[in-house]
Amino acid sequence: MERKHSLGAALLGGYMRLRGSLPLGYHRWWAKRVAWFLQKVMHYREKEVMVNLARSFPEKKYKELNETARRFYLHLGDIITESIWFGACRGNKGCKRLRRSHLVEITNAEVLNRLFADSPQVMAMECHTGNWELIGGFFNYDYQTPLEMGPEHIAVTYNRLHSAVWDEVMGKNRCATLTQTSFDGYCESREILRYAVSHRRDKRVYVFITDQFPYKFATKHHVGKFMNQDTETMNGAAALACKMNMAVVYLRFMCREGGGYTLTFVPIAERAGDSTPEKIMEEYYRLLEEDLRQQPWNYLWSHKRWK
Repeated sequence: MERKHSLGAALLGGYMRLRGSLPLGYHRWWAKRVAWFLQKVMHYREKEVMVNLARSFPEKKYKELNETARRFYLHLGDIITESIWFGACRGNKGCKRLRRSHLVEITNAEVLNRLFADSPQVMAMECHTGNWELIGGFFNYDYQTPLEMGPEHIAVTYNRLHSAVWDEVMGKNRCATLTQTSFDGYCESREILRYAVSHRRDKRVYVFITDQFPYKFATKHHVGKFMNQDTETMNGAAALACKMNMAVVYLRFMCREGGGYTLTFVPIAERAGDSTPEKIMEEYYRLLEEDLRQQPWNYLWSHKRWK
């Protein structure tokens, strides 16, 4: 996708790349300071975090909720600083730097390879777990089994930011490792249907973040209870998968002890045309809740998922 160029974005992006060129250990040291500043000084969305946690984990005592909130802010600090580091992983040298870090490790690339070979296309649905800002390094994380596809087969959706400068900077940051490839699938969510129709005969893996509260004009679906709360969700990704009979997988993005993440592909539907968007979304949220029960801090609790 062609992106605008502005002086503000060039200056901000250049500064971030300069900081990102420092070692990952330096950024992990800073992550703890960023977490402290966000929670203790800014009190960044502290009310939203505690309300979300209290409603999602009513069985937890106040002390446990506080500890989960503390770990959430530490995780948020990691996300911010890792994303800056990731933005400096450009070109062959940068990709080698990313791969050496083992920041993310794909645990079962063979599952995605099989679905990619056997299905017209694949819908990979992720949420705000792990570090979603690192998904652009997809092809550097296949340590055990090589991925049998290239950047030209991937399409990733995003939502445009209110700030044009930050939108441009983050777009380039997320695609840092792909600047010297044939990747052209960084698609704004409002354009993804047009993109999918124009590439309906091509092999593609679509990556959607799918845990937002429905936008005003989005198609809504009630998935019942998710984290003890009545939940409505958008089902655009599932509807597209059903329409084009894609395979559907859930991206399980879990935190590793000591830092870093594992990325696992969990099949939801081999042929989405044989299912419905509603059934796919219900299974998606079941898997997400399973992960949050295991790692309660590993989610973007600072945003309103229920309204």
